[in-house]
Amino acid sequence: MKQQVNRLQPFFENVSFDRDDNHMVVNFGPQHPSAHGQLRLILELEGEEVIKATPDVGYLHRGMEKMGENMMYNEFLPTTDRMDYIASTSNNHSFALAVEKLINVEAPRRAKIIRVMLLEINRIISHLFWIATHALDVGAMTIFLYAFREREFVMDLMEDYCGARLTHSAIRIGGVPQDLPEGFIESMDKFIKQFPIDIKDYEDLLDKNRIWKMRLEDVGVIDQEMAQSWGVSGPALRATGFQWDLRKESPYEVYDEIDFDVPFTDSCDSFGRYKLYMNEMRQSIKIMAQCIPLYEASEAGVMAHAPEYISASKEEIMTQNYALMQHFVLVTQGMRPPVGEVYSATESPKGELGFYINSQGDPYPYRLKVRAPSFWHTGLLQDLLPGHQLADVVTIIGNLNIVFGEIDR
Repeated sequence: MKQQVNRLQPFFENVSFDRDDNHMVVNFGPQHPSAHGQLRLILELEGEEVIKATPDVGYLHRGMEKMGENMMYNEFLPTTDRMDYIASTSNNHSFALAVEKLINVEAPRRAKIIRVMLLEINRIISHLFWIATHALDVGAMTIFLYAFREREFVMDLMEDYCGARLTHSAIRIGGVPQDLPEGFIESMDKFIKQFPIDIKDYEDLLDKNRIWKMRLEDVGVIDQEMAQSWGVSGPALRATGFQWDLRKESPYEVYDEIDFDVPFTDSCDSFGRYKLYMNEMRQSIKIMAQCIPLYEASEAGVMAHAPEYISASKEEIMTQNYALMQHFVLVTQGMRPPVGEVYSATESPKGELGFYINSQGDPYPYRLKVRAPSFWHTGLLQDLLPGHQLADVVTIIGNLNIVFGEIDR
């Protein structure tokens, strides 16, 4: 009989079991409610202090990248919803942008403006979910109810556009599926005027709350050296004083036409990251407000004209025989991009989300690789957690805003 392989052996090679009663090894997860997904943390403790942390991922068995290599480009796009399922539109957009770069197609201007609106709505949805669940982990119940109340209003906006509230599929390769519905701008404008008041309510509840400050201040300190060593991005990077945002550094869509700030701080701790999330939602409101006049001044048309890669409009398909045949070929056989490779990165709510595509001219990628921020932020835990108390582990994991759909790829 074959000798059974002990999967835990690599984790315990450097652990001494000749110890006193204060030294122990515990499993945090993978079914722990504060692990925010299927995270198994092997924690070596000296009393209540963490002296070693080993993240163990892979419990979701997603195989997302391999699925992408066996699905046509348009077929795979809705699957990207299931990565960071709290911010589905950012996944759709990042993949669509990478494919557009591969086939050298640019979305129409109106589609770009609609995309920016949806991306910022998506960012607010994600940030509200973060503050609600993070506060609940730490012990604040009221903020959970408030944040979820406002999140429902933003999700109503998303539902008005695409019919979905969680897995949106609101972006298409070459543009967006439809123009904004009637009344959308008015509803968004109403939310824009109300939401800054709501953000202030959150801060009034938390900013001077002594329990909240004791749990977050000087906890989970990430300095610039650690951040750059681990490839940290998004709010976690900007909390180290590094003012880096791909919407500014490498603008896409119409971000280069919009006036907004990139919030940052050099506090490096969990409280500083909390303040960044609050200020980022304010900037999202500012971006959405500036999109309204841009949208009203833009010409109609939400899908690029590229018959070799993108189907014609529904009206043309229903009235023109050639458009119908072309649509049939694209749906059944898929587009055939040129041979080549691309990498496209966008600023998702959690950080840099990038797609690498290697094309050999087939209807599906030869290789597809996702650069997801949560993966790097999980690896960071092995350097970040030692020296903290066991109770701080819950705070730090929640504060880093990790979602395991984009880790187990």
